Parts: sequence; structure tokens; C-alpha cells
Amino acid sequence: MLDDISLKILKILQEKARIPNVEVARQVEMAPSAVLERIRKLERQGFIDGYEVRLNPEQFDYRQIAFIKVQTSTVGDSPEVGQRLAEIAEVQEVHYIAGEDGYLVKLRVADTRELATIIREKIAVIQEVSATQTSTVLQTYKETARIPIRG
Repeated sequence: MLDDISLKILKILQEKARIPNVEVARQVEMAPSAVLERIRKLERQGFIDGYEVRLNPEQFDYRQIAFIKVQTSTVGDSPEVGQRLAEIAEVQEVHYIAGEDGYLVKLRVADTRELATIIREKIAVIQEVSATQTSTVLQTYKETARIPIRG
């Protein structure tokens, strides 16, 4: 179980991962060395998976988001199919979902022409894929990898 100080540190880091350690220490009213040790401990315990820069997709001409439901001919989760979908560069997320034995894939592309090419040349060619159903995003109101931290 995490104490209030560790939860506060996680909230601060999730908001701005590049915040200087001394600023985190100031906000939680602790010595910088103690905060650094807590952060390292949180990393070792697996509460912090890593740090990454969020790039603006539009600056790289990835304006189109699509969600593709991928149905397979196999019953149950097929890790090989999930892995092959995950290896497609434009794919951002792959989830095995309940209901109709399949995967939900989120990807970013330049436009619908590129989307069609990826479905045809990279997804449909996977042997176990029996059907796809695509939904394209018209407007995004929220997109985040942040999780709510209670406490």
C-alpha cells in the first residue's frame, strides 16, 4: 500500500514527468534526496513503468485515428495474432476483448487511404483474421494514458 506522500509524488510525475526532482521535493515538503529514493523505490516496485515524451501526432501527419475490431477464426486469445497486430508501426494499442473472440486495435494514420492500405496489406493478411470492422474518429475530446490516482 502506498502512503500519501508516494501518491502525491506519482500524481506530480504523471502530470509532468520532466519536473525537476527539487520541485517535486518542494511540493511534497521533503528533501530532494528522500524524494529521489522514493521515486527509485516506486520504479523498482513497478508503480512507475517508465517515462516517455508525448509527440503531437498532427505534426507528423497522423491526423486520423481508427479503432478496428479484428475477428479471428480461432477460438480464444491467440497471442501470435495479438503480437503480429502489435508489430504494425501505426498501431498504438491492441486489446483482446470479450464477446466475439477478437481484438480491438487503435491506430493512427495520415488519412483513410492509408488506413485502407494498412487493413488490406497488414491486418487482413494475417492468416487467422476472418473479418474487420473499422470505426474512424471524427473528433477527440479526451485522450490520455494517465490513470486516476485515488488518495
